[in-house]
Amino acid sequence: MKKLGKKLPDKPGVYFFLGSPKRNEGGKKGTGILYIGKATSLRSRVRSYFGLDLIDTRGPKLVKMLEEATSVDYKETDSVLEALILEAALIKKHQPYFNTIEKDDKSFNYVVITKENFPRVLIVRGQNLPTITYDLTATFGPFPHGLELREALKIVRKIFPFRDKCSPLDFAQGKTPKRCFDAQIGLCPGVCSGEISKGEYAKVIRSISLFFKGRKQEILRGLRKHMKQEAQLRNFEKAAILRNKIFALEHINDIALIRERRKSSPSGFRIEAYDVAHISGIHTVGAMVVMEDGVFAKHEYKRFKIHGFKNDDPGSLGELLGRRFKHAEWRRADLIVVDGGQVQMNVAQNIIHNSKFIIPLAGVLKDDKHKPLKILGDSAVVRDYHHDIFAINAEAHRFAIAYHRTLRSRGMKIA
Repeated sequence: MKKLGKKLPDKPGVYFFLGSPKRNEGGKKGTGILYIGKATSLRSRVRSYFGLDLIDTRGPKLVKMLEEATSVDYKETDSVLEALILEAALIKKHQPYFNTIEKDDKSFNYVVITKENFPRVLIVRGQNLPTITYDLTATFGPFPHGLELREALKIVRKIFPFRDKCSPLDFAQGKTPKRCFDAQIGLCPGVCSGEISKGEYAKVIRSISLFFKGRKQEILRGLRKHMKQEAQLRNFEKAAILRNKIFALEHINDIALIRERRKSSPSGFRIEAYDVAHISGIHTVGAMVVMEDGVFAKHEYKRFKIHGFKNDDPGSLGELLGRRFKHAEWRRADLIVVDGGQVQMNVAQNIIHNSKFIIPLAGVLKDDKHKPLKILGDSAVVRDYHHDIFAINAEAHRFAIAYHRTLRSRGMKIA
């Protein structure tokens, strides 16, 4: 087979190894597609099949596939996420021989949408599909890579928040609206608290379905049309939300899907969040929590007893950050999140500056009931990471409160 690689673009997409049309699942005559794969970089991925360590890294089945292949074709995508979805759709359509013998369909994963007034979006293993007890309106897959599929769904959910666990508010029973945790951090549209109508939620589900069908441009056309309508009606807040969705779709941040392929940086984008807890200066503690590529890294969490500023939140934050930056052996953050407004932001910025680091900073401003109001900081950072910022801020608050309560319950006094 001719070594094709130089002509391939350094872009994400799906590649096809082509050979005899006689070779397909079960030996039936097929399309001539022997194998379908996805790539962060089509050029690098295809070139990797021609390394000297091919047998060790690919295995005998794919070595056999290369012996039969006569050419390579490809299709670019705008992101790794779309490559993942396109790969699954094409494998399902063509059932290439060397894909189907790699893994039993029962071990594949599927994205399903339930048949309910407010449908859930779930991941189900192939072996469990025949036994589920709820009706479905759509099934997408199979997806061979389970962990990557979960990361992909996290990205989709940040653009189109959906319900997966919470129960819709039953107005008929007069229940008090209560927002689930996902609603509080922007990953559920408020199904549980009656913040979204059945019709509006149906539009969200339709967009998710179109995305998993590979019809992103159709979604974008619909969002642009809707945005113009809202702007003409002077509903500028709704128009801004739609504008942000359009931007997110056009600039999908799928770093979480790429991280396992980045040899130079095994740990991904690191966010550190800080919070302080006390009661009238008693048992004052600080907490540091860490998120890497959207996943909480709990083994990296740190707890601090505050000594110098026991009833001064900005001062306590300054002590907390100052002590953190003395640890040169800890991996440096790519983004720091603090709990509070401009005063806390100024304290943190001074500490970062004095430590000779250049690290983006975000602050979560709260109301008098400690509910998040807005994020302060660089607009690009807020735009790209606002879901993660809200989530890690809530986690830092939880971790700090838990430590404070532990000390208080023990009756410990901090000197």
